[in-house]
Amino acid sequence: MSTESFSLRLIKSKIFDMYVGTAFFATIIFFVLNASYFTSIEMMFGVIFFTIIFKGIANIMLSMNISLYNLDDQESRINFEKTSDNLESLVGDLAIKEAAVQSAKNIKNR
Repeated sequence: MSTESFSLRLIKSKIFDMYVGTAFFATIIFFVLNASYFTSIEMMFGVIFFTIIFKGIANIMLSMNISLYNLDDQESRINFEKTSDNLESLVGDLAIKEAAVQSAKNIKNR
């Protein structure tokens, strides 16, 4: 659950898309500046090839971030919340029982 929310937040941040877009435009600028060394076909295939490579690197970075995300803190927080909810309900039940016993004593003493 927390891994899913973390990965969705990471994907929605669009940081990896910005990385791929920056690499795409940097590759285009590289080939435009070095146009005298490359033919137009080489430039086109080079831009496509490097964009695919950078998209693959972005996907690897995304999967590494998700797999290396530490869930121990989240798990302990969830366990603490469950335990505190259980304790609060037990204390509430105890208070109700004590109030019932106290009212029964008051009724007997009258």
